[in-house]
Amino acid sequence: MENFFKQAWAGLRILLVLTVVCGVLYPMAVWGVSRIPGLHGNAEATDTTSVAVVREGDQYFVPRPSAATLPASGGSNKGELNEDYDKVIAERRTEIAQREGVAEDQVPQDAVTASASGLDPHISPEYATIQVPRVARASGLSEEKVRELVSVSTGGTFTTTVNVTALNRAIDAAS
Repeated sequence: MENFFKQAWAGLRILLVLTVVCGVLYPMAVWGVSRIPGLHGNAEATDTTSVAVVREGDQYFVPRPSAATLPASGGSNKGELNEDYDKVIAERRTEIAQREGVAEDQVPQDAVTASASGLDPHISPEYATIQVPRVARASGLSEEKVRELVSVSTGGTFTTTVNVTALNRAIDAAS
């Protein structure tokens, strides 16, 4: 029994030391380094390439709908047999068709369904294509130029997708 208490006490001491080092000292050191002149602007980033840049206005491409509820991410458990889910999908399809000026049957599936994480900024080339006329009109760019920017932001290993974050940044740069 004495051996058990020795090991438990050793484990508790290690836990306390690592908690202080990893949970207090290290974060404080990183924060301190971020305050060094010249580094502060880079440390306070407001935008990342992994999260879609969604801005107000029609001059930007719209990513997939998000199923995330902050601070967590994740899709819903609702499937195609769920009436509430079907209603949400139908509403999204109608809204997107009206916004893009296309028939509801032209709205691709990824435009109305969220990704598994709920945070995927990538869309299908089909969804990007129906957004081109709206973005061109609102941004003042030609449709040809917007299609060129879509092409540059299109890639993928297993499936071909368009990175909305990179595309919206390119729209900003070209406008």
